[in-house]
Amino acid sequence: MVDRLPDRAVESFAGVGNPFSLRALLTGERVVDVGSGAGFDSFVAALAVGRDGAVVGVDMTPEMLEKSRATAIHLEFSHVDFREGYAEELPVEDGWADVVISNGVFNLCADKAATLGEVFRVLRPGGTLQFADIANGRPVPEEAIRDVDLWTG
Repeated sequence: MVDRLPDRAVESFAGVGNPFSLRALLTGERVVDVGSGAGFDSFVAALAVGRDGAVVGVDMTPEMLEKSRATAIHLEFSHVDFREGYAEELPVEDGWADVVISNGVFNLCADKAATLGEVFRVLRPGGTLQFADIANGRPVPEEAIRDVDLWTG
């Protein structure tokens, strides 16, 4: 599917793995991409779910939202919506999503319990969480939590 995306959709990809390797998305599913960045995984999801499905990408950085929204317009993906927000406070309705995906984002979240709580809030009963990430089991140091440049650089 990646070969169906323009360079602009791929050039800012910063994921750590493939959240789609866990299970193929189905036509018509509703997907939330936590930490969507420039939108690469959201666009892959959009191709998989088709125009009968829907994808909501959530990112906290205006620059990435601007880029992902412009690419969605370029691709004519009206079934993809990019929203500003944090993983700990997803701007998505309760039980809306069939699938939540994320790629290299949960490890960056300071409050993992709040993040996972939000994931399960937006998932419908029986929904699926598919993510790729890096984990080391150690808490994020307090000084790193307060350094915004580490989270947005």
